[in-house]
Amino acid sequence: MQPILANYTASITELKKSPTGLLKDAGDEAVAILNHNVASAYLVPSALYEKMMDIVDDYYLRKEVDEALKDIDKPVRVKLDELLS
Repeated sequence: MQPILANYTASITELKKSPTGLLKDAGDEAVAILNHNVASAYLVPSALYEKMMDIVDDYYLRKEVDEALKDIDKPVRVKLDELLS
């Protein structure tokens, strides 16, 4: 059985009738779109999608930082004020 990763669900028929209404009813949350009771897609409000992309960007940036730190013999601690002057 496939998990449904949303608090709200709708059928494809409901999506065709009123996608804007589905988003309004769900508020800031994603809606699982079901086809024969199986999640086939997720309808995600733009604000939530932007937050998700920020999280993904932060994850990849952190991976890059971790890789860069592996190449440095000894990190140098600096204060933000020292960088701005």
